[in-house]
Amino acid sequence: TALAIGHRDTLTGPAVFLNISMLRPGNTVRVTRADRRTAVFTVDAVRTYQKASFPDKEVYGERGRPELRLITCGGRFDKKAGYAANVVVFAHLTGVAKA
Repeated sequence: TALAIGHRDTLTGPAVFLNISMLRPGNTVRVTRADRRTAVFTVDAVRTYQKASFPDKEVYGERGRPELRLITCGGRFDKKAGYAANVVVFAHLTGVAKA
């Protein structure tokens, strides 16, 4: 399982994962690899977890196939504590395209 973790916003404005929660099952995510080929992942689920009950094994555990997790902040925002939750996109590899 590969992870990509990014902010949804910063003090200066939107960040890379601003609209991550808009992904739906069946959407694809494309990742350019070091060999310039593109790994294509199909979204299985998008879930929000409270930080206090984040399911480590479900998110980081071995699944027996190539998978991707996109992780960012989510839920209620508090100026002192930050975001109360994390948004996690679960996806699996469905193809590799040539450069």
